[in-house]
Amino acid sequence: MPVSFAEILSSAPGSFSHACPTRTVLDHVMSRWGVLVLAALSDGTLRWGELRRAVDGISEKMLGSTLRTLTADGLVARRSLPSVPPHVEYSLTDLGRDLTERMLPLLAWISDNAGDIVERGEAVAAVQDSSRLDV
Repeated sequence: MPVSFAEILSSAPGSFSHACPTRTVLDHVMSRWGVLVLAALSDGTLRWGELRRAVDGISEKMLGSTLRTLTADGLVARRSLPSVPPHVEYSLTDLGRDLTERMLPLLAWISDNAGDIVERGEAVAAVQDSSRLDV
């Protein structure tokens, strides 16, 4: 596994440049909703309503758009079962599972450190605001 961004770029010249497909995939996977939908599906197959509850705060429109994108990218599989009412299930593909195995440690790190990071940002903002008042 590469140790630095420079190693990635030297092994795949042009990666992450403006016109490279890596930018598109990065946009899809690392968007706010993309990463949360993938993370929710890492626990197994979910129906629409289950997925919407698992990804707190996502609208139906954004869930639909995100699922269409991730399905088109080959990361999520959509399975429609013939029943009334319609029964649709979403799950990760092999590619999606490979991605989430790499992504979940980052999410764990964020979960462990988010509080401290946000506190620091708020403290810096408060200092900046108070220094503006002193002028």
